[in-house]
Amino acid sequence: MTLTVALAILAGVVLLAVVVQGAWAARRERPRQAQQTTNDTNSRLEPTMSGQGAANDGDGLPEAPRPFAARRLARVDALIDAIATIAPEAPVTGEMALQHLPPSRRAGTKPFHIEGLNAESGEWEAPRPGQRYGEFQAGLQMANRHGAVNEIEYSEFVQKVEAFAEALGATTDFPDMLDAVARARELDSFASQHDAQLTTVLRANSIAWSVGYIQQCAGRHGFVPGAVPGRLAMPATEDGAPPMLVLSFDSQAALAEDPGHAALRELVLSLDVPQTPESAEPFAAWQLCARRLADDLDATLVDDQGAAITLHAFAAIGVELERLYRALEARDLSAGCAAARRLFS
Repeated sequence: MTLTVALAILAGVVLLAVVVQGAWAARRERPRQAQQTTNDTNSRLEPTMSGQGAANDGDGLPEAPRPFAARRLARVDALIDAIATIAPEAPVTGEMALQHLPPSRRAGTKPFHIEGLNAESGEWEAPRPGQRYGEFQAGLQMANRHGAVNEIEYSEFVQKVEAFAEALGATTDFPDMLDAVARARELDSFASQHDAQLTTVLRANSIAWSVGYIQQCAGRHGFVPGAVPGRLAMPATEDGAPPMLVLSFDSQAALAEDPGHAALRELVLSLDVPQTPESAEPFAAWQLCARRLADDLDATLVDDQGAAITLHAFAAIGVELERLYRALEARDLSAGCAAARRLFS
């Protein structure tokens, strides 16, 4: 073999190695794609917008999540509402009440609700056609995650309720504004000290993920697409309740023309503590789901500062969570109850 031939062969080998290296690097940079599913009944199904098809893989998480149901209108509650009474001279039909309800039942950032006392059943309820009501009450939520009710919001509430009462020929009785605002500030102070939204970041160890790959993997653990792009949710067992867990990623990737080519390297798994009953064991579900998603996605669990979350850290969070649950119970605002869900919203 001549030197020229040997050099030509060596050059060919080097060129082949460069090509292979480039192809491998390109493949490594390409995000992982969802696998094609089959009609085999034993195969895992990719979640759909209807929420059907997420099979359980024995991890103890929900099976076949249901679509989200509409949440029931919250009842007026003296624990978190400033309540005004509305007394008509004679019973009012549901049709008339509905006709004159304020078009927007919000005062600034605070919602308010109007209920009628059903003349037949004796129950407080949202006005309905075909019913008669001898009395009404309007409850302004005193605090939420936007803060406490202020004087301007309270005045707007009074104005809207008085217009409703005038249309019905009714008299009104409102709580003193300064007293209501003081109660609102105290409630807001308690809420701000006892709010908790747990989050952990799943960070890719090597290959990035496509949107479809994330949806397919999360679907195995009970997640379904949410109403907001870039959010997957694990539905609660209670119909109409907020999701137990939320898995979120970059919304721009979800809205991309070709989501399969969007490379994602981080996901956030969150638990809104006051929104879910303690009896549903949401913390255990959050912790278990975080670990199993990390295994499936080849990811590391880190906090918002980038530090790895250890078993010891999970245990410490559990201890603090136990104290939080007891404090909420002592205030009659147990996690997952209607009042707690409204206050921490």
